[in-house]
Amino acid sequence: MATGKPRPATTMSPGRGARKASRARVARFPAGEAIRIVPLHTGKPMYALDALAARDSGDLFDGKPHFAPARATLTYRGGALLCNVEVYTIFWGRQWGGASAQAMRAGINRFFSDILTSELIDQLAEYSVPGKPIGHGKFVGTKLISVAAPAGGVTDTEVKRALARWIKAGTVPKPAANTLYFVYLDPGIVSIMGGGKSCQSYCGYHSNAGSTYYAVMPYPTCSGCLGGMNALDAITATSSHELCEAITDPVPGKGWYDDVHGEIGDICAWNFRKVAGHTVQLEWSNARGRCI
Repeated sequence: MATGKPRPATTMSPGRGARKASRARVARFPAGEAIRIVPLHTGKPMYALDALAARDSGDLFDGKPHFAPARATLTYRGGALLCNVEVYTIFWGRQWGGASAQAMRAGINRFFSDILTSELIDQLAEYSVPGKPIGHGKFVGTKLISVAAPAGGVTDTEVKRALARWIKAGTVPKPAANTLYFVYLDPGIVSIMGGGKSCQSYCGYHSNAGSTYYAVMPYPTCSGCLGGMNALDAITATSSHELCEAITDPVPGKGWYDDVHGEIGDICAWNFRKVAGHTVQLEWSNARGRCI
């Protein structure tokens, strides 16, 4: 350990250096660091104090969903939108092939078959822009992959590489303009992305590799990602979160985004309703100024 007198803090004189520091302080967020995750369930309702009297007369500490921040406003950044999303599910792991997992795989696939033509997608139409109308999507297929399955954990870089291999080998279809791959991990496999880990920092996320769009969904085994629900309901809830975000902001931060609150699902995280018999998350509506 080095010893000696403490080094005094450097004082920056006005000029070019000071201007650089000033610009650094006002930067919105670093490139590639847009929020794109399902946050952990904390048990605390989301609310806006200035909207409470007008919109919500309930007890904020009653454990029930409350209104999200009233000042949230998603703005369009000019990027891609998935106008008629085509979902392809990938169950990556050795456990997904077991007999006990068949019902869960079927439930997830049925969720997409039902939800992609439901009112959940209808409400996203307000985020259409000229030449990019958002409408119903479709479920286009599924694949069970056990080859080179993760053991212990898997990074986002490894997911990107695996997806590229599967596409090149024809294991999964090549992406079209609206393709969205949902990659579901085995129970017990930790997802690692952006310095965070599933069940510690997040419950799922979506991203892109160029024009290949995908979501990674770790199996919910912790209270922070189950949120008091059974596993299938927790999976459909978090999957709906990532689905709506991927449609409206497929390249995180380049589509519809709020610099303070994040994407359409982040603003309303862990507030749910039933659509077509499935548990889905509420999503932010600019037009109504609330989660719907």
